[in-house]
Amino acid sequence: MGTSVALPEELLLLAYDDESGRATGSTIGLDLAMAAAVLVELALAGRLAYNGGTMLVTNPAPTGEPIADEVLARVAADAPHTPASWVQRLRHGLRERVLGDLCARNIVCDVDETTMNGYVHLHRYPTIDTSVEAGIRERLTRALVGDETPDERTAALATLVAAARMEPTLGLPAEEAAAAHERLQQISDFAGFTGSVSMEDSSIRPSVALVVAVLVKAIQTALGTAKPTA
Repeated sequence: MGTSVALPEELLLLAYDDESGRATGSTIGLDLAMAAAVLVELALAGRLAYNGGTMLVTNPAPTGEPIADEVLARVAADAPHTPASWVQRLRHGLRERVLGDLCARNIVCDVDETTMNGYVHLHRYPTIDTSVEAGIRERLTRALVGDETPDERTAALATLVAAARMEPTLGLPAEEAAAAHERLQQISDFAGFTGSVSMEDSSIRPSVALVVAVLVKAIQTALGTAKPTA
């Protein structure tokens, strides 16, 4: 694997400033993208599929990734729900869960700045191990500037970044942000997630492409950025 962390953690590391330990960009966008990323992670592992308008467990065997396995068990035990419903259900409390996991692995640390006798709880999460995020950014940079087709995981990450409008977290000059969004959108299109390329012609497994496509639509609908259907 090209990374030691799961997709939700990759998104969080991109969004949090290494030194200040604070999130940048849209809070709701990040939370929605992370919730979708857990489901994408399960699709990549062959555990989850989209069928008949709902998300369905195709293999209940644990993946070994704690957060993903908690969600897998939850989806398996619950009544069927739409992708949009699952994204909303999963986003609450997920960020704290992911931050806790990254702290436990010494990738970030929790700096407690709680003040006023404990009534105002303030926490920062500066980065300890910068190599993990550096690897994530390197993969995205190669996808943005290279001619090679990104692998499934990187294509999915690029697509979620674009869906949540997280381009500012890439640290690009303002004049390059719009071009970056277009390139990320191209990656999504060519992967069969959101564009005119059919899933059968995509390099991504159709089952994965379908899950990513419906989750992107769920994120965009929640953010009010979905394109109207013809």
